[in-house]
Amino acid sequence: MSDSATKPRPQYRNISVGQILKYRLPLAGRLSILHRVSGALLFLLLPVLILPLFAMSMSPSGFQAFAVVAGFPIVKIIFLVLIWAYLHHFCAGIRYLVLDSHHGLDKYSAQKSAGVVFGVSLGLTFVFALKLFGAW
Repeated sequence: MSDSATKPRPQYRNISVGQILKYRLPLAGRLSILHRVSGALLFLLLPVLILPLFAMSMSPSGFQAFAVVAGFPIVKIIFLVLIWAYLHHFCAGIRYLVLDSHHGLDKYSAQKSAGVVFGVSLGLTFVFALKLFGAW
């Protein structure tokens, strides 16, 4: 008989903040939470993306003003966070589409695909960061 049958599993009732920090999520669980966070981030920062595009399309001086503002490092970091949110949400969305077609539903495949999503999205974000900060 396995150890899990003899050892009682921890039960989390009325979870406090300290218990939440100790709770270990599997990689697929972390991916799911970050998928929701990145989706909310993209939705909430949609005006930050649309308003500069609107200003740039109105006049050449609007484009020049946006180019000056986009050169600040803090703005580049905000753009990098948005790029990560988009890439993570996109890659995780493709993973969920594959899961919805009943492929890779077992525990090992789900963990492996979650790792692939993290690797691809962070790798692509790193490439965009190199381009955004002028290192490449």
